[in-house]
Amino acid sequence: MNGRVGDRLLVHGNIVGQPDRQGEILEVRGENGGPPYLVRFDDGHETLVYPGPDAVIETRERTSR
Repeated sequence: MNGRVGDRLLVHGNIVGQPDRQGEILEVRGENGGPPYLVRFDDGHETLVYPGPDAVIETRERTSR
């Protein structure tokens, strides 16, 4: 998984009824675009994320259409 500053991180809910979480990658702290990522979620919460298999990165090009 590779991300860049400005990309969107989508984390799918893994419990029935749990909503997906979306946020913007603010910093890439791993090498070559790898995790961990500092993410600001849409609720304003910022945290360091090591995305699991339930996460998808949407690049700026894809989200700006």
